[in-house]
Amino acid sequence: MTEQMIAPENLTTAPQDESSGKSALIPGTVAETGKRVIGIIGVIFVLFAPILGASGYLTRMIMLVAVLSLMTSGLNIVLGYAGELSVSQVFLYAAGAYMTAYLAVSREITEVLIVIPIVIIFAVVIGLISGIPGLRLGGWSLAMVSFFMVLSIPSFVTVLEKYTNGTLGLSLPLPEFFGTTLDEQGTYLLVVGIALLWFAVARNLILSRHGNALLVLRQSPILASSIGISVFRLKLIVYVLGAIPCALAGAAFAWIDGFVSPDTFTFTLALSVLAASVFGGSNSIYGAIFGAAILEVGKQSLTGFQEWELIVYGIFLIVVCIVFRDGVAGLVKLALTRLKQWNVIGTRRRAIAETDAVTDITLPGTELRCEGVSKNFGGIHALEDVTLAARPGEVTGLIGPNGSGKTTLLNIICGYYAPSEGSVSFGGKKLTGSRSYQVARAGLARTFQTPIVTHGMTTLDFVSTGRFVNKSASMLASILRLPSFWSTVRHDDAASMSLLRVLGIESVAYIQVDALPLGTRRLAEVARTLASGAGAYLFDEVASGLDEADLERLKQAILRIRDAGGTVILVEHNFPLVLELSDQIHVLSRGAVLASGSPTEIQENPSVLAEYVGSSSRNAN
Repeated sequence: MTEQMIAPENLTTAPQDESSGKSALIPGTVAETGKRVIGIIGVIFVLFAPILGASGYLTRMIMLVAVLSLMTSGLNIVLGYAGELSVSQVFLYAAGAYMTAYLAVSREITEVLIVIPIVIIFAVVIGLISGIPGLRLGGWSLAMVSFFMVLSIPSFVTVLEKYTNGTLGLSLPLPEFFGTTLDEQGTYLLVVGIALLWFAVARNLILSRHGNALLVLRQSPILASSIGISVFRLKLIVYVLGAIPCALAGAAFAWIDGFVSPDTFTFTLALSVLAASVFGGSNSIYGAIFGAAILEVGKQSLTGFQEWELIVYGIFLIVVCIVFRDGVAGLVKLALTRLKQWNVIGTRRRAIAETDAVTDITLPGTELRCEGVSKNFGGIHALEDVTLAARPGEVTGLIGPNGSGKTTLLNIICGYYAPSEGSVSFGGKKLTGSRSYQVARAGLARTFQTPIVTHGMTTLDFVSTGRFVNKSASMLASILRLPSFWSTVRHDDAASMSLLRVLGIESVAYIQVDALPLGTRRLAEVARTLASGAGAYLFDEVASGLDEADLERLKQAILRIRDAGGTVILVEHNFPLVLELSDQIHVLSRGAVLASGSPTEIQENPSVLAEYVGSSSRNAN
């Protein structure tokens, strides 16, 4: 088979499993089957614990674990997957509990099917109100905002005494489901059911393109914006999503205890949520359950725990951070990695192998122009009146010594910097003033001097992140596993594997991308940019660290992009490579264009030889 360049739209899809209607790319291995069987057995045991003769103490313990795991899951989504530290979970927990109590006491609304939507809407509103300013500040500022939210709970309760009954608290009646009052067993099923449904939602979301976007966001907001992700918008969505399980936990706790008071919502509880997240594994879907179970069982089992609570949580956090980097869930993953990887690789490779055939395509090459671009950093002139054009079907080389402004120019083109003067246009449309994610969506893809890859993601999935700018399944479709989700999976896997084959690195498709050697990482990054089907490709010193075999693969890939009509800007220190591949070359020196022309003209230019190669004009002659 002759390997060709691929467009995201022109892919042969994977075969379907006719019995299920799901993609044959999804693993159905012995390891996966065993894990599902264990999970089903666990769910059955938890759901039917009262019927199986579990004591009231055990059923209450399970409900408290469910409540704490819901809060911990909210933290995991915000911290473990989006990389934002927020301890506002207890505030949202209190908000859900008080809203449930208020509806029951003041409005006489105890119907679960009415209360739960109201609690979710309330959580979303609080998430938006606190998230918009907090996330704009970001980092430790967000942590401090959320910290004071927890400390302000008693003040809110006092100020809103008309609704909360102040420090005396609120006693609420038993919940109702379809008009039937729930007894202890019914309340147990309600609380456990809420937790199970939430974890099913979280699992489906994380194991989708949107989950991969969160991993990219956690690793590098710069990388996220370069593949078309609006960093602030995604962070806000994640923050709001993380608020929902916390508020649901508050509602569940109100139904369990039948009483809500401010004494329950302490900063110590916030520390316990953080400890459960770290101990269970903050970047694990089910780590929240592991951590919550260990902490809750320990809390209930040890006499006098409250006296030593802060010390125990502190020790937990220190020990886990030092010894168990990814928590208990990380240890479980490590133990199952070899068996699971062997099975998954075998299944997915056999499925994707049937989608090898692709056809020649025409890339949507678009002209990129820089007109009089200048950039000042204080008194430093990084760029001065740079004018150049990169045309479809050509490789435009950009060379110059270190500090000449090459990467600065790429950063201005991609929207990371705003030019002090001048403008950038793409296909006749002005890009100047656009945000970096808007530039990516306009059709520009780039690599970085130091490859930015994502921890905890296979090479195949990493390449698939380049397709984020293309049409994809919505979050709702991903959660509900609608046909559009499975279609996206098939197309992403097929396109990404084909690109890895084009670059000759398909053998690393199922290896963690952050475990690859530098040269292979660079090729994986090139594959990611190609997956976008962009109109222009900006390669920043992409040949650095490549051996001869990898360099040859890279050259062939760039030539295929050019021949398919794509626009390529190649920033390189490898002078022979630039001469071999480029149709036009621009030489930067001290932030200004020293010379422009064909490879032959540049090679014979005395000024270029003196500045870039180090030869004098006399030697050149």
